[in-house]
Amino acid sequence: MIAFEVKDMSCGHCVRAITAAVAAVDQGAKVDIDLARHLVRVESSAADAGSIGAAITEAGYTPEPVQMDAVAASQAGGGRSCCGGCG
Repeated sequence: MIAFEVKDMSCGHCVRAITAAVAAVDQGAKVDIDLARHLVRVESSAADAGSIGAAITEAGYTPEPVQMDAVAASQAGGGRSCCGGCG
């Protein structure tokens, strides 16, 4: 799985534009977007992170690669803060 943080993604239009950009590179890609966390996850067998990131950039956004283990760790926290004291 390939993941990007896209901080300038803010609405449903952004979600549709990014989904379409990924589909242009790989029509069979599975795209999962968490708008609240600005997280785009892509499962693709035909495209690599570079080509997917380039497609998102061409659509007008600034994707930043994210390591999947960091994403999993943030999800495992149950939505708590980094120190676990808030939430």
